Amino acid sequence: MKCSKKRGIKVMDSSDSEYHSLFESRRDRGRHIRRLFSFSVFVAICFIWAYRLAHIPEHGKWAWLGLFAAELWSSLYWLLGQALRWNLIFRKPFNTRLSQRYENSLPGVDIFVFTADPVIEPPMMVINTILSVMAYDYPVEKLSVYLSDDAASDITFYALLEASNFAKHWVPFSKRFKVEPRSPHAYFNISSSSNPQDHDHAKDLAAIKKLYEDMRKRIEDAVKLGVPSEARSKHNGFSQWDSYSSRHDHETILQILHTRDSHNSKDVDGFVLPTLVYMSREKRPQYHHYYKAGAMNSLLRVSSTISNSKIILVLDCDMHSNHSQSVRDALCFFMDEEKGHEIGFVQFPQTFENISKNDLYGNSLSIIMEVELHGADGYGGPLFIGTCGFLRRDALCGKKFSGDHYKNDWNDENELVKANLQELEVESKALASCTYEGNTLWGKEIGAIYGSLVEDVITGISIQFQGWKSVYYNPRRKGFLGIAPTTLLHTLVQQTRWAEGEMQILFSRYSPTWYGHGKIKLGLIMGYCHYNYWATICFPMIYYSVIPSLCLLKGISLFPKMSSPWAIPFAFVALAESTSSLIEGLNIGGTIQGWWNGLRMWLYTGTSSYLFACMNIVLKFFGLSDPSFNITTKIIEDDVSQRYEKEVMEFGTSSPFFTMLSTIALLNLFCLLTTLKELILIEGEQMIFQVLLCGILVFINFPIYQGLFLRSDKGRLPSYCAIKSIALALSACIFFSTLT
Repeated sequence: MKCSKKRGIKVMDSSDSEYHSLFESRRDRGRHIRRLFSFSVFVAICFIWAYRLAHIPEHGKWAWLGLFAAELWSSLYWLLGQALRWNLIFRKPFNTRLSQRYENSLPGVDIFVFTADPVIEPPMMVINTILSVMAYDYPVEKLSVYLSDDAASDITFYALLEASNFAKHWVPFSKRFKVEPRSPHAYFNISSSSNPQDHDHAKDLAAIKKLYEDMRKRIEDAVKLGVPSEARSKHNGFSQWDSYSSRHDHETILQILHTRDSHNSKDVDGFVLPTLVYMSREKRPQYHHYYKAGAMNSLLRVSSTISNSKIILVLDCDMHSNHSQSVRDALCFFMDEEKGHEIGFVQFPQTFENISKNDLYGNSLSIIMEVELHGADGYGGPLFIGTCGFLRRDALCGKKFSGDHYKNDWNDENELVKANLQELEVESKALASCTYEGNTLWGKEIGAIYGSLVEDVITGISIQFQGWKSVYYNPRRKGFLGIAPTTLLHTLVQQTRWAEGEMQILFSRYSPTWYGHGKIKLGLIMGYCHYNYWATICFPMIYYSVIPSLCLLKGISLFPKMSSPWAIPFAFVALAESTSSLIEGLNIGGTIQGWWNGLRMWLYTGTSSYLFACMNIVLKFFGLSDPSFNITTKIIEDDVSQRYEKEVMEFGTSSPFFTMLSTIALLNLFCLLTTLKELILIEGEQMIFQVLLCGILVFINFPIYQGLFLRSDKGRLPSYCAIKSIALALSACIFFSTLT
């Protein structure tokens, strides 16, 4: 077998007949059916446009033209989304081949874990994520784990200290018994329902559980009572909080807890542990800190002086590792001899372990994760979603792709070569100061890009604009598991932030609409636009949810008669899209009820979250509002949890979101009841489409009617919200009825 040497790394000659790639790519077998379906729906849409233009009535002309505008934009938006279903690609790595070729020369991997609030992101959850990645099936001397704590919480630091000691037992235990998953909390939940057959395993499991419970109790006591004075006096790292003013006003806090050369950094079997670092960057009230993007850039600089690994894994603190082989799987893409040199990042799906059976709030993001990201991969560029992603350091640092320059160059330039840790910590602290980025390209062309609430997406676009490609790998055993929102309000707030952030990208220098031509493929531009224009779909959705129902009150027909040939394209589009989405959902493991819940959440986010996102963008344009980065709470109250398990929708408080949803729901109910009462007096066939549309909207809004009138638990809609929504809905109906 032919091979050559480059910088001490064995390189396989791809011209050799025995050469085998480190990964394979498979195209979607059903792509031709998908394309035929899309074409047929588009033809039907064209007939709908033709009908609207050829049959403009005198009575209700403006309602008719408004509906045409809504259908026009909805259709164009639908067309953008079809690009993500046109060319799906599925990847499969071969990490056995990776081990055979590169086991002795694997690159270093820096793992960035981000937390920002110890109240809504409990320290125990954070350290379970930390422990899960410290125990990866990967050479420990090649792993470095960094925790970025944007709250500068001494409780989180204390929890990490406790975890660093527990890791001395957990890491060897995990590897000895090939534990999966390697988050202690997740593993103990699984092991409690089954008894290990091996006597040694059972004995060690009982011991490690006892250590974990003792650690958990100490951390939870610290959360309630504060860090114990004994711990403060024992570890000098707490002295960095002496000058602490508030979470928004403090100097850089940095502590290297484990190093590869320290005697204290060995496990109970005498083997070295991964490097472990705590960092809270400097914050001052007069400086903008740029949320997670700013934290990522600070950590990018700090890690460059400590480990400087060529591969970086970015994780949110609630996304624990679910598979110990994920690092090796990702490296199969980066280290492939033929195509690996052009890959800037490898994106794993963001998967949640607390999704209810029928996905009540549509938070599984299953269509995005199981379909659309595969479609983006077909154009060489799935987006970076900000977590569960492996990135090449050079790509993240703004370097342009330069062909063969990156082939098989995996030597780490700096592996904690400084012996004086105090000197290293002081040097690293300066890199996380508020003033470091002044008059530099950080946040503009280097590192995570500023200017959007979805800094992850715009950062991925920036990398792709530099010539790099990306890969989407969706393994059967998910690489990471996290926690999704469990209330309607938290879901809608999160969707608002995402939609607003995506729209901000449109006005940035990295807008795919204006600057993507010639830099990324057309299909990928369309895919990005599908997300960038997310918020704007609120206008046709609100129009379709309100105007046809109100027109029933005046007897204004906006659709063709059922007996008319023009009814065929309307019926075809509605049935085809509903059926295809149902089949798509069932094929990826969903249920019929889950499909219905997803349809409801699409309506709710479209008529509330996306509307508020658009309003925020407009207010910001006039300087009347600043976008805020809202963190979704990971703490669930017992009564909320019980309702979530029973799949009862959670309201519980007054909110503009709920007022908007309740008003539209009640408006449709009033219009339907009024129409049914007078159905005998109107031309039923002419109005059947509108009655069906209004009826479907009423049916889909049943949880809101329950929350308004039928429930008495704490999760119901407040009386004030009910009164306000009833008044608004009745006022709209009365006002429209009086129009001539």
